[in-house]
Amino acid sequence: MHYTPKGVCSTGIDIETEGNIIRSVSFTRGCSGNTQGVARLIAGMDIDEAISRLSGIKCGAKPTSCPDQLAKALMELKAAQ
Repeated sequence: MHYTPKGVCSTGIDIETEGNIIRSVSFTRGCSGNTQGVARLIAGMDIDEAISRLSGIKCGAKPTSCPDQLAKALMELKAAQ
């Protein structure tokens, strides 16, 4: 699945899942170290657990963040299943 985030530096999030398990995540642009870290940490994680952990994280004064946008992408993916 490809998701276009809003309100963050990242311009794209690509997610591969198997059932309800996240297999891989890759971000286009954004803070490379942070996005790579988040992607590696949630690989193998249940989608619901990832949503629970990442939803609502803010980036400085912004109302969202790359992890929060990833949670939104996962919610959209889950709704489409």
